[in-house]
Amino acid sequence: LLPQAGGEPVDLVALAMVWLQEVCELLEIPSGTTNRGELGAFVAYAITFPCHFQGLLDTYCVRRSGLPNFCAVALALHQLGYQAIGVRLDSGDLAQQAKEIRGAFRACGARFQVPWFGNIPIAVSNDISEESLEELSREGSEINMIGVGTNLVTCPLQPSLGCVYKLVEVNGSPCLKLTEDEEKMTIPGTKMIYRLYDAAGHPFMDLMALEEEPSPSAGQELVVHVLGKLGETCKVVPNTVELLHRTYFRDGQVCEPLPSLPEVRTHAQVSLNLLSPAHRRLREPQPYPVAVTEKLHQLFVELSQGSQ
Repeated sequence: LLPQAGGEPVDLVALAMVWLQEVCELLEIPSGTTNRGELGAFVAYAITFPCHFQGLLDTYCVRRSGLPNFCAVALALHQLGYQAIGVRLDSGDLAQQAKEIRGAFRACGARFQVPWFGNIPIAVSNDISEESLEELSREGSEINMIGVGTNLVTCPLQPSLGCVYKLVEVNGSPCLKLTEDEEKMTIPGTKMIYRLYDAAGHPFMDLMALEEEPSPSAGQELVVHVLGKLGETCKVVPNTVELLHRTYFRDGQVCEPLPSLPEVRTHAQVSLNLLSPAHRRLREPQPYPVAVTEKLHQLFVELSQGSQ
């Protein structure tokens, strides 16, 4: 490998072997426990990407092989004017291993007078979930980056979203589906949907109203029935009201340009950030209520009783 400042090529394998002895002595690791194939792979990677060297430490054993091998190659690169960009862990107790690795980096930085060595970024992965993400992000963690893959694309807590078109009106007459499962009962009539916001700007309820009903106004007291508790009434006073309903399809045709994927993503992110901490918290979040107006509730009751 050519030194960054120029000059004759240097045997990086031989240089890394010299550093490996120094590192093993410092970390009190028998040099014979390190995997030489792993060291060779690190060296090959470093020769190919000397300015972007990053090592996966848990292919064999983090402490007895991956860590000393990485340190040896990173120190060899440093001697030639290059700087390693980080390490990654993909198994085991990620938080504890990160602390041990950080300690080793700081020890190497102090012993060999390489100031940046103690701050080498540590990245972790391995089926990161919301729960493990919270744990790994706690104060005192030595982890710099967390890679989320499997649980991001598979969404195990909500792997599917059931959406079914069901009749709510026939030739202008409202109708509903009756079932013993309240969650599968339909809400009759053509409706409008409003989002109600509190004084802090957080949405606190979505409200369904019949199309012919006047729109709710900011500061107006509303009598509503929350879905799942239709037998109960509650009163709310929104600080701000937003109409959510927009028609994109009518009579089987697209009647308004559909938003692009980036626009959908931005809208979802903005909407999520507006939710109050009580609704967003990981532990025992407060359910977000959806309600119907008194008039829509009365229509629901009349049709239900008339069908029995």
